[in-house]
Formats: sequence, structure tokens, C-alpha cells
Amino acid sequence: MSSHQPLIYCINPACPNPANPVGNRLCVSCQTPLEYHYLWATGPQADQIQPGEKVAERYQVISRQIWLDTLPGLPPEVPSELPEEIIPYLRLHPLRLHVPEAYGFVSQPGEEDEILLLDNAPIDTNGRLYPAIADAWEQASSVRQVYWLWQILQLWTPLTELGVATSLLVPENIRVEGWRVRLLELLESPTAEEPNLAKLQACWQPWIVNAQMPIVPQLKDILAQMGEEKVELQTIASQLNHLLLSTAAELPLRLEIKGFTDAGPQLKQNEDNCYPNSTDSSDDPLLPRLSIVCDGIGGHEGGEVASQMAVQSIKLQMRALLMEVAQQNEIVSPELLQQQIEASLRVVNNVICACNDQQGRAATQRMGTTLVMALQVPQKVTTTADWQSENAHELYLVSVGDSRAYWITRNYCQLLTVDDDVASREVRFARSLYRVAQQRVDALSLTQALGTKEAEYLRPKIQRFILEEDGILLLCSDGLSDNNWVEYGWQDYAVPVLNNDIPLEDAVHYWVNLANMKNGHDNTSVVLTHCRVSPEHPVLFTPRRALVDTSVPEPEPELDLRLEPDPPAETSAPVATGKAKGKRHPLLILVGLLLLLVGGTSVGLFAWWQYDRKGFNQNCQQLPQPVQRLCPPTK
Repeated sequence: MSSHQPLIYCINPACPNPANPVGNRLCVSCQTPLEYHYLWATGPQADQIQPGEKVAERYQVISRQIWLDTLPGLPPEVPSELPEEIIPYLRLHPLRLHVPEAYGFVSQPGEEDEILLLDNAPIDTNGRLYPAIADAWEQASSVRQVYWLWQILQLWTPLTELGVATSLLVPENIRVEGWRVRLLELLESPTAEEPNLAKLQACWQPWIVNAQMPIVPQLKDILAQMGEEKVELQTIASQLNHLLLSTAAELPLRLEIKGFTDAGPQLKQNEDNCYPNSTDSSDDPLLPRLSIVCDGIGGHEGGEVASQMAVQSIKLQMRALLMEVAQQNEIVSPELLQQQIEASLRVVNNVICACNDQQGRAATQRMGTTLVMALQVPQKVTTTADWQSENAHELYLVSVGDSRAYWITRNYCQLLTVDDDVASREVRFARSLYRVAQQRVDALSLTQALGTKEAEYLRPKIQRFILEEDGILLLCSDGLSDNNWVEYGWQDYAVPVLNNDIPLEDAVHYWVNLANMKNGHDNTSVVLTHCRVSPEHPVLFTPRRALVDTSVPEPEPELDLRLEPDPPAETSAPVATGKAKGKRHPLLILVGLLLLLVGGTSVGLFAWWQYDRKGFNQNCQQLPQPVQRLCPPTK
């Protein structure tokens, strides 16, 4: 059936007129945020359905195999017995950063096989696929190219164990969203022969030929080893990791961090705790390397104590870890750092657990806390340009419970963590699809927390990231993340910071105020880390801070908004954001700076050149020829 006017329906069951044109952000009738699920429809049957068609009276075909669920408030069709083909999707739920999720099925008249629909696929907010890695490769920086390969290698083992490693051997199946590698779907091996590193080598070969020149020799050497019969995956991973760190270390890295916790408008006691907080000294040596958010469990007599104990204990443990790493002459592997962080968390867990035992707390009376923590580990490394760097740009992210972490740039907002709740557990154990598991009455009940059980039962999720682009790392308790207000409001509250329109501390309070307006039933903690890797060139003046304004353009609908069935009806209005400042072309500024310096003295030019030779020479090469002659020599 054709649809000339695509409509999407409001998820509010009490909405008097739920139909809305596709593209609206809010329901016209009740102002409830609209949920957009752009889905990847798998298989040859889906490929035959033309754009503009409507399938099963709910799925609007946007383009080839990309469908929009126009009735997101209704559960999708799911067979009573889950087919074997979706088991890998369920088992790999903890890897949702890279792997799509099984959403539901569609039965077609006259067809025996059902069409599997995938959510969290590499599709943008306008219903378009993100580019294939081969198409984006040549335009990527050297560090991003190595980072993509490293992510693929990290996925190799879990996908091989589930028989779907072929997914990493089909270039069109590998998509990229900025730094992140994402798979379009999971593909089983067409033959009985298991994929091996030699096949992965063949897949990588065309990319390596077109890699950025500084990394080509090392990548060719790694590639040659992948073809050897007795090569071990760990050997390749270690060499690729060393190349990744030495390439990333050539970038500058500047970190700024601010945090705040608030009891909220409806509660008198605050069981949340965070680091840093407004009361913490800016001279603390842990800043700006460490950020923590904890949400206490067990009432104000327990949860508040548990979250405070966790923050203080973690600070002690991480201070010792950073001191130990600083004394190492060799690069500490990601595996060893993750083991050390996990061991530290077990110590923290047992501190809280022992307090529970001493106070005779049992069952639901035991106090505990969720945790989301980020640790930037400044390892020393020799760069690919053969100079010693003090920071390899590693960030370790730890999560226990349902406090969350997001990575936000000007172009996207990415949820980095997976909640430790019953719904996620049911998916991970391959007992249910996520959309079905969310309907359980205990779906949001936590399955993990610090201090409620002995450390042997603790299973923290520890991830390693490389900071290679400008962005904001947002850590928050569920006082903000409930009802997906981060996904809904990131453009209003984070982008102004990235544009230097508002200071980071103001942004923290704006996020807390948003949480108090929309999710006022809970405490809220927010910690923001502004990460900058773009070269910082000297300027002739300090830009004047923009005036605060409450008027901001309404952003486009966000992908994969999962709001509660009956969210509040009011719209999301930011407390305040800054006006966009006029932009000056960087080359004009550079020319003016050069002329000013030459007119006065050559000392300024030489000092800049000494400070940042690579960035200075790269900019000089873009200047007119007469001005280029004023630049110091490249060697």
C-alpha cells in the first residue's frame, strides 16, 4: 500500500490526535516527544519492497531496506520461539556500540521466511546509512584509520565465538559514524570453514594501500604478519595498539572538567555523589583525569553513605594506579589496565559490603551504589614522528548499574554504556528481545551495584576509548537520563559549549535544571569533561563571551529515542544558551597574525614555530606564496 503523506504516531496513549507528519519533533496535539526508530530490514525479501510502500500497516519504507516504525508505541511482532538467527544479536547486546539489536519481525503474505528488523543500526536521524568504511577511509586521519582497525580487531573474538565473524570481512557491512565502527547486520559464514586472520588481512589490504603515509610502513608490517600461519591474535593486537597510541599521542589534548549534584525539587535528601563537585579543590592532582557519578541505593541512611564511600575509595584507588602507571617505562597494555581497574573496584565493593555486614543489613536493606567513571590515563609514548609524548589519549570508562555515559560532538550524541538492569539481562541471556523485555514490570530493576554483594559477583563493564576528536564526555545519574532527555536535549545543551558560547560550568547547571524540570522525582548528578584535540593556535585577542539567550533553533528529530510510555507533556526548553558568534576564516586570522609579527619582530614567529612546529608548518603551507617565505624552515 502506498503512502503519499508519511505519518508517525505519538506514543502517548491519551493523545487525542496522535498522527503527525514525519519530521516533527513533538506531537502537535499533546507536545509529547515523538519516537523515531529507523530500522534495517534484512534479507532479499526486504530488498524487493520499494520506497514509499507501507508494510504491515506500520512500517514506512524510506529507502532500500530502511524502514521507519510509524507506530513506535506498539510492540513489534515477535514469534513465541526465538529463531536461531537472532541469538548472536542478543548475546552481543553489551556491544551495542558496534552491533545492531533485533527489533522485531514482519511476515509477508505468500512468503515462508520472516523479515528481521534491526534497531540501533548505522542509520542517521534522517534515515540515511552512515558511510561504509571503504568510502570514508581516504578522508580519515591517520589516528582514526588505525582506531577503526583496532575496533574491528576487538570485535573479532566475540563475533568468532558466535559464528558471525564474516560480518567483519564484508566492507559494505562495516559502517563508520565518526570514530565508531558499526555493523549493518550480523552475517554467518557461508561455508564450514571458519574465518581467520588471513581473510581479515585480505579485507584490510585495499585500505592499507590508501592509508595516510605516516602509518603505512607499520600497517604493512602488521598486515604481513596476519598472513603467517602461526600468528597469534594477541601479537597483532599488541602491535596495532602500540601504533594507535603513538599516532594519537601526536595530537594535543586539553581537558576541562566540571560537576554538580542536586537533590532535585521533590526530595530533601541527596543519595547521589559525584567527582568533581563544586566543593572540590581545583588543585586536586586527580583533575582533570578522573570523573565519577554514583547513585546510592538503600534509602538516605544507606544510599547516601554508599555513594560517598564509593567516590572517596575510588579516588584513593585511582590515585595509586595513576602513580604506578607514571613510573612505567613501557606501555601498559589495555588488558592489564582493565584488570587493575577491576581489581580496584572489587576493593571498593568490599569496603561497602563490609559496612553492610557490620550493620546487619540484609536483602533489600543492603546499601549500594551505581557507578559510572571515566579515567584518562596519560601514558608516555614515542610517537610515529619519533618524539616523546606525555599522553597517549587513552580513556577508560567503567559502569555498574544504570548511571550512564555519553559522548557528544557537534554531529552526534552516542550512549556509551549499557544499563545493568533486568531488561538488558534477559536480552544478554538470549531469552527475550529488548523491546519485549522492556514490557516487564521489573524491567528497570538493577542486576548490578557496588556493595550489595561480595566482589566475586561483581561484573563491571570496562571499555577503552581513544580521545581523537573534540567532544564532551557526559556522565550522569538516571535523574537526567530517565526518559532519554540527554538524547533529546544534547544539541541545546552541549553544542554551545563546543562552540565556546557558554562555559562548561554553566552547561553542567543547565543539564541539572533540565533534569529537575523533566525528571524532578529523583536526585541528579552531572559531570562534564570537555576534550579538545584540535591544535590551539595563538590569537590576537580574547573573544568576548556571548550574551546568554533562551532562543535556540529547534533541532531535527533524534535517532532511537526510547521514552517512557507516558512522558510529561511539556516541551524541552533550555534554561539558557549562547548566541552563535560570527566566524572568521582561520587563514585570514593567520595572515593577520603573521603580518603583525613580521612588522614588529621575527621573535614571535620563531616562538610559535618552536611551540607547535607541525601545526605551524601545516598552516603556513595553506598561505599565499609570498607569506609562506616568511615561515621558518620545516626542518
